[in-house]
Amino acid sequence: MIRPPFPLRTARLTLRPISLDDLDDVYAWQRREDVTRWMLGAGPRTREQSRSSVIAMATEDVLRAEGDCLTVAVTEGAGVIGTVELVWRSAEYRTAELGYVFHPEHGGRGLATEAAAAMLDWAFGEWGLHRVYARCHAENTASARLMARLGMRQEARHIASYQLRGAWADQLVYAVLRNEWVRDVENGGAAPSPG
Repeated sequence: MIRPPFPLRTARLTLRPISLDDLDDVYAWQRREDVTRWMLGAGPRTREQSRSSVIAMATEDVLRAEGDCLTVAVTEGAGVIGTVELVWRSAEYRTAELGYVFHPEHGGRGLATEAAAAMLDWAFGEWGLHRVYARCHAENTASARLMARLGMRQEARHIASYQLRGAWADQLVYAVLRNEWVRDVENGGAAPSPG
């Protein structure tokens, strides 16, 4: 089993497993059209749909096999402001996929970058991954900027590669290798501290 030494702490944030107690905070962004417009599935969620989502995320606290997802709550103070996840894509190639969702009211202060960097630091450090990639809708410029701030490079633009709300959409793929991440941290990137 692969699991971070929770909680992970950064200068301003704590990353920990999600619990049902986080429902109100998660529902606060899952009910928003400006957040769900980039997510697969239906648009804004009802409270009951968010409850089901939180229950599912609460079981994603450890990686046992390829395909498993590790989802963590990102807290600033008492409230959950977003989630970051890693999906284990390949044991042989030591690869995972990064994902994240944050409440827009907490944007513009680098909190999403700080939280995602904490997960990447753990993934490349303690877990020993070789490569992490992330994907977003080509029009989701905020997500693309976040990936670039993390030092990920754009590797591809897949034209009309998936459907979102019944329309074909382009998808951007970004990635970073362990040796690139280590170099970035050595050049002044702030590494989070566990515990």
